[in-house]
This record gives sequence, structure tokens and C-alpha cells, in this order.
Amino acid sequence: MDDQIAIRTVGLQKNYGRIRALRSLDLEVKTGEIFGFLGPNGAGKTTTIRCLLDLIRPNGGEIRVLGLDPKKDSVAIRARAGYLPGELHFDENMTVDGALRFLDRLRRGRTDWEYVRRICDGIDLDRRLAIRNLSKGNKQKVGLVQALMHKPQLLLLDEPTFGLDPLVQREVLRLVRGARADGATVFFSSHILSEVQEIADRVGIIRKGVLAEVADKATLMGRSVYRAHISFKEPVDAADVAGLPGVKILGQEGGQHLTVQVEGEMDRLIKTLAGHPVRFFETERPSLEEIFLSYYADDRTPDV
Repeated sequence: MDDQIAIRTVGLQKNYGRIRALRSLDLEVKTGEIFGFLGPNGAGKTTTIRCLLDLIRPNGGEIRVLGLDPKKDSVAIRARAGYLPGELHFDENMTVDGALRFLDRLRRGRTDWEYVRRICDGIDLDRRLAIRNLSKGNKQKVGLVQALMHKPQLLLLDEPTFGLDPLVQREVLRLVRGARADGATVFFSSHILSEVQEIADRVGIIRKGVLAEVADKATLMGRSVYRAHISFKEPVDAADVAGLPGVKILGQEGGQHLTVQVEGEMDRLIKTLAGHPVRFFETERPSLEEIFLSYYADDRTPDV
């Protein structure tokens, strides 16, 4: 396998009875990148991650993780990976420190405890507390620490900031960037599209068990719809703008203020506006959320 590819799946399929969770997933994640994996509940995000670690077996297709086959080398892959599952469970009678030291023994003592201390200080996690006394958000913090503490080559994070307050979310994103700076590849799923937009190098959008789109953020956002706000010095006929290819009127006030949606190039709109007395012109870049929702606009019910 090419050492520039950390994760590759070809025709990956997974069924739960009659439910087709993954239909034919072709995916490549480059070594050293932060890859954001997007999709609604039931799209196949968690199933994909579990297949990568051989926690569940696919019904078809091929997988390579760090050059290894998860079916044959699952222990070797897990030794080199850090995994934060969407549903996390610890022994409730342990302290945070006890749980982390137990996991460290399973990893044969590979933990840098000074690094653990810095992580815990940054996310305000007291290692002396009992697991049973932790809130859901603090249990999520423990999960993050255990995924990061052995400085893995590959990080697989399923909704890493779920249940965390905004300040801690920012620190988590900083930790993810730091892991990548130290050489890790990061593959993470999230519903918080603003954080994906902030830190991901590339984005994959999964829809009904297949990959609908993979692109770097600039490409993905650059090819989508823009919104423009136009103010004229005097009333104009909106039909001049409405008749342009790829332009849709979203709102107008008295013929002097227009809000339009532009798909594709803005050249024709700019040239048309040049024939009118324009007082103000402003465009909005689309958010990743708007792009993401455009892939699901026609869905009426979620796919499990």
C-alpha cells in the first residue's frame, strides 16, 4: 500500500439484517491530514470507523489501515491508533486516573504522563474524580485523553466535542491540530460543521452509505451557491437580474434592494449590474453547513 495513504476502503459494504448501512464505500485518507467525515445520523459514519478497527466485520469490500488488513492485523492497528467511540463506557468504580493507568497497562506503558497532565489541565479534567461522579461532558473528556495519551499514529474520533462547552471545544480542536503537527493522521466525524470547516484539510460527505463528495474545503465551498445583497441608488427592474442563468431572486424591497442567490460564476451578474447605479454590493461565502444541507435537501426520512 502507498505509504501516503493512511486509510483506504474499496467497495465497502455492511448490512444490519435488511438495512444496508454501507452500500459501496470508496474512501482514501492521506497520511498526515485531518479528514472530516460528515453525514446525518444513520448515514454510515460510525459503521465505517468500526469496520476500520475490525470492531465489526463488513459484508464485502476491502480495507487497509496504515497498510494493514484489519481482519488479519486488528491488534497491530489498534496499537497504533487512538479511538474515541460515540458511545463510551468505563468502569464506574474507577477514578479517572485509575481508568487511564489501566488503559496504559494494556498498551504496555507507552503513555507520556506529563503530556496527559497538560491535556487534562487544558480541558479542566480532575484525574482524582471517580468515573461515577462525572457528567456526560466530563466522561467525554476522559475519552479524549485516552485516545490521545499514547500519541497514536492514527486518530479515529467519533463526534469528539459532543457534550462539551464551547471553551473546551476550542481546546479539543487545538489538541487535534497538535496531534497532526506531531505526525498523526486524523479521521473524525462530527455534526458541528463549523469545527469541521475550521480544522479539516479535506471533507467527505457520506449519503445513504456511499460517498457523495470528497474535496478540500476551498474546492467544496468554491463550487457552491453564493448569496449577494445589492442596493441601488434608484429603483430598477428586478427582471434584468432574475433572467440571468444561475441567478435566483431571494428577496427585494421597493426595487432598490435585492438579495439574490448565484450559482456558479458571477461574471454575468456583475456585467448586468454595471448598467445600473449601484450603491452597495456584498456577497456572502457559503458555510459548510449550507453545502452539507444541499446534499440532503431531497431526503425525506433518514437512512439508518
